[in-house]
Amino acid sequence: MQRHIAVTSKLPGRAVAMLEEAHAVRVHAGDPITDEDRLIGFVGEADAVLTLLQNPVTDRVLAACPRLRVVGNCAVGFDNVDLVSARRRGIWVTNTPDVLTEATADLTWALILAVTRRLGEGERLLRGGGFHGWALEMLLGSAIQGRQLGVVGFGRIGRAVARRAAAFGMTVAYTDTAELTAPDPPAMFLTLDELLATSHVVSLHAPLDDATRHLLDERRLRLMPKGSFVVNTARGPLIDEAALVRVLADRHLGGAGLDVFEREPEVHPGLLERDDVVLLPHIGSATVETRAAMAELAAANILAVLAGREPPTPVVRP
Repeated sequence: MQRHIAVTSKLPGRAVAMLEEAHAVRVHAGDPITDEDRLIGFVGEADAVLTLLQNPVTDRVLAACPRLRVVGNCAVGFDNVDLVSARRRGIWVTNTPDVLTEATADLTWALILAVTRRLGEGERLLRGGGFHGWALEMLLGSAIQGRQLGVVGFGRIGRAVARRAAAFGMTVAYTDTAELTAPDPPAMFLTLDELLATSHVVSLHAPLDDATRHLLDERRLRLMPKGSFVVNTARGPLIDEAALVRVLADRHLGGAGLDVFEREPEVHPGLLERDDVVLLPHIGSATVETRAAMAELAAANILAVLAGREPPTPVVRP
């Protein structure tokens, strides 16, 4: 039986074509849908919706779209979806893990190198006409060889980041909800406070929930050694941005590399004006191949549910 599928954004790859082979598909082509009323108006009587992180799939939205059987979130995260409401209403929720792991890990290391070696400052200096030749003490960065990389959240992406550390001569410590019996790659388990106090670079890979919001508050940021660095390619609200600005202003940290923000797309003005912060516009998974694979996995999840099958990557089973 043909169903109606609402897709909240144009998609790369074959995702829309996959859906159109069996169902009626409506694709939103305007500005991103970031409020409940617009999302309700677009989804309407659809049987399925393919969503992005900026789409607020709240209890109110789910209540107003009574035909929904599945929310296929095109992201590894799903903090934009009210999972409790979806479960109560018998709606599947799926996500797109695995396919973006390597791209996000690569981007994490790009940020680590950019902030520790002051690459953003160097490019701005050159483009602004300030480069007048090699100088012994120009833009001195921080060596990472022999230092500790602290990975907060040792899931797929955290482990992929840790695997790359050996190539840069770094040791790895990790923290998670529990110590692993045989972590792969090998890494030392520490409590969060221990990890922060001993790591030269801290990289965040935890999910966002009530327990992890402002996980790095001012107290914890000040636990980090003087001159150390924090990198976030997970979720912006893991860091209290106002606290980060204060700690950077005190020159306690060496810098920060951020691909995500607390009130995205807004960025704290105190971060925008700092040379010791590298800022990227949430491009952790932004390769042609990865974004197409994400969209196609989201489509495959929706098609499976509408066909009465178990989806490949469920988050909520009714």
